[in-house]
Amino acid sequence: ISYENGDGVQQDTVKAAKLYEEAAMKGHAESRHNLGCIEGEKGNYDRAARHLLISAKMGQRDSVEMIKQMFTAGLATKEQ
Repeated sequence: ISYENGDGVQQDTVKAAKLYEEAAMKGHAESRHNLGCIEGEKGNYDRAARHLLISAKMGQRDSVEMIKQMFTAGLATKEQ
């Protein structure tokens, strides 16, 4: 999160995404959620939904809410 927000380090969203991805692959639900948010901000809604669904299945409650918002906005479908 430090690299994403620039807390104590120079902001570097590319490095933040790489570190989130490494942690997500090791089972870190919040990192998977953060990847979903980053993909959503880029407009990659399919990838965002996939990350958020995985983190929701891991118990990340914020991901459940994000998925609901995506469905309501028409950015996610049941097929995803």
